[in-house]
This record gives sequence, C-alpha cells and structure tokens, in this order.
Amino acid sequence: MEISRRASARSGTETSSKNRAWGVAAGAALAIVVAGAFSTLAGLLVGPLHDDLGWSRSAVGLGALVNMVVYGATAPFAAALMDRLGMRRVAAGALLLVGTGAALTTTMTSPWQFVLYWGVLVGLGTGATATTFAATVSERWFTARRGLITGLLTAASVVGQFAFLPVMSWIIDAYEWRTAAYVLAGAAVLALPAVWASVRDPEATAKDPRAAAALPVLGRAARTAPFWLLVGTFAVCGASTNGVMWTHFAPAAHDHGMAVTAAASLLSVIGLCNVAGTVGSGWATDRFDPRRLLSAYYALRGLTLFALPLLLTATVDVPLVAFAVLFGLLDVATVPPTVALCRTHFGADAPVVFGWVSAGHQVGAGAVAFAGGVARDAFGAYDVMWVGVGVLCAVASLTVLTVRGARGAHAGSAQSARSPRGADIPYAPSNRDTV
Repeated sequence: MEISRRASARSGTETSSKNRAWGVAAGAALAIVVAGAFSTLAGLLVGPLHDDLGWSRSAVGLGALVNMVVYGATAPFAAALMDRLGMRRVAAGALLLVGTGAALTTTMTSPWQFVLYWGVLVGLGTGATATTFAATVSERWFTARRGLITGLLTAASVVGQFAFLPVMSWIIDAYEWRTAAYVLAGAAVLALPAVWASVRDPEATAKDPRAAAALPVLGRAARTAPFWLLVGTFAVCGASTNGVMWTHFAPAAHDHGMAVTAAASLLSVIGLCNVAGTVGSGWATDRFDPRRLLSAYYALRGLTLFALPLLLTATVDVPLVAFAVLFGLLDVATVPPTVALCRTHFGADAPVVFGWVSAGHQVGAGAVAFAGGVARDAFGAYDVMWVGVGVLCAVASLTVLTVRGARGAHAGSAQSARSPRGADIPYAPSNRDTV
C-alpha cells in the first residue's frame, strides 16, 4: 500500500510538473507572438512614412537597421538578465518597451525619432523576447523535447510576425499607419497580465555562475572557431529573412504593381508555412545532424531568392504562391539546428552564446535592410539585392558543413551530450521540471 501511495504521489507530481512546463511555454508563446508582430510592421511603414512625412526610403531603412541591430545586441544580455531577474520580469518589461515604442511613433515629426522609438525601444523589447527567450524556456523547462519546443516557440514568433500583417495592412489602407501602431501597442498591454501570470522559472534551477554574465561568455566563445562559423552563417540567415523579405518584399512587390494588401497576404502565407517548417525542423533536429539540415536549408533558400525577381508580377499567381510556401518552410527552420549546435559546443553557456549568435543574425539583417533601401534609391529596383543575398546563402550552405563536432577542453567543460535519438543531457543537475 505504501509503495502504491508513493507511486501515485510521484505520478501526480510528474503530471503537475508537465502541466507547469506547458503553461510556461504557452505564456512565453503569447509574449513572443505579440512582440513578433512588431518585427514586420516596419516593412509596411516604408511607403506611408515616405508619403505622409516625406522621408526617403533609406531614412526609414536606417530606423529598420537600428531596430535589427539593437534587437540582436539585446538578446545575449536578456538571456543573462533572465538568470538574475527571472524570465517573468524580462518578458513583462519587453512588452512594456514595445508598447511604449509603438505609441511614441505616432508622435514622430523627424527621422531621428523613428530611429529612437522604433529602432531603440521596439528593438530592445523584441530582442528580449527573441529566439534566445525560446531557447531559455526550452533549456530550463524541457529535456527530451528541447528541439521540438524550440521549434514551437520559434514558430510563435513567426505567427506574430506574419499573422498580423494582413490586419495591419488593412488598417493602414482603411485608416492610417498611426492607427496600426496604436493597435500593436494595445495588444502588448492586453497580453501583459497573462504573460505575468504564466511565465515563471523552475522552483529550483541549478545555475552555472559562468553563464550569468553575457560578456564573459562572449569572451570564452569568441576563442573558438565554431562560434564564428555559427555567427557568420546566422548573419546570412538574418540577411535573407528579416533583411530582405520582412523589410523589402512588400515595397518590391508594389514596384511591380502589386497591391500592398496582396503582398502582405503572401507574407502571411510565408508565416503560416513557417510554423510547419520550424516545428518540423525542431523534430528533425532531435534526430539528424543539424549541420546537414542547415546546409540544405541555406542552399534551398538561395535558390528561391534567385528565382524571385523572375516571379514578381502585379498579380498573385501560382508560381508566387509556390515561392511563398517553399520560402516559408525554410525561413525560420534554421533556428532549432543552430540552437542545437550551440548546446553541443557550449553546454551551460548555450542560451547566452545563442544570444550572441542571434546578434550576428540581426547585424546581417540590418545591413541588408539598409543596403536594400540604398539599392532601391540608386537603381530604382531590388533585383541586385535578391541575387546578392542568394549568393550569400550558397556560401553559408557550404560554410556550415565546416563546423566540427564538439571536442577539446571547451567542449569537455560543456557537460552536454546527446543520446542516439538526440535527447539532451542537462548541462547541470537540477530539480527543474522536465518534459
């Protein structure tokens, strides 16, 4: 009887732990969805800010550049801050920042204000709830399904980025761009109580004191070749997603006579397919070599970008829809295998290291977002940009294969291993809830 009672109590505890873990994941997903909605609005603001305030596309592109760089630079410090303040406070603060930044943009009269409000404030908020947040949640609350959970939470970001696009586009057409900014600010405020109630840290989480500071982690990681290879390839990922598609696809399609709402709808198709692609990539990462997955993703993405200038027309036809589906499946699929490689090489430091790798992602994205605006102003078209980024994807496809398996002193200190089926052994023992 005593054994039976103990077994029943243990079963109940495990069920409660799983429920808490999934509740945290749901709250994190809500924060990520709302913050993600801010990531793609800048692409819809290029035309309205040019027409309403008389700003050049390169001036708007500068604000997008600052947003993406701040977004990337925030990620590793946010991951370290979660060790000190907890995930709940960081997520709530991020929602306050994006809401405030969006509200302040409605008062702009000069381009520098767009750089400050959208570039800095929104960049800080979205960076704190970026893929590094997803990696931290999966690291602290899950063990056997980390790749899958990383994929699901990354997909949540994609949902926010693209599901809001048709709505925001319709609001901008029916009313004005300021109304769209107010709607996003309101969404951040409404999500805040639910995020505060659900997001939490495990009651007892063993922490490696080395991982509490972002700069020392960077110092250790920067002495290894895998870190720089991952930074470089993930920068190409940012250039070929946030940099070109999320910033310049809508204005490029408009140049070919396509309505902005139609272009936004195609981006939404990309977003919907992103969900399937990212979740599927997370599942595959738990089972296959992440380097080969990344090589395939970059190669196929490059091919789609080479084809895009030939496909853009004034109407949404079958080839463009096929492009949107394929690009969507590949778009954010790079995140789970990149996180897995960080975990393989850097163990306890992995969430913060991935934050620095994500900074490279955003530097690449911001550089191409700005360069795309400059190219459009100089040549009157975006064709050079599509082809150039396609070449970068081809280079990344080959480069990622040179990332070697973890070995040496640094790898040995990581305290991370993988089972034959890809389930990770936690980098430090703890009483955290795992699923």
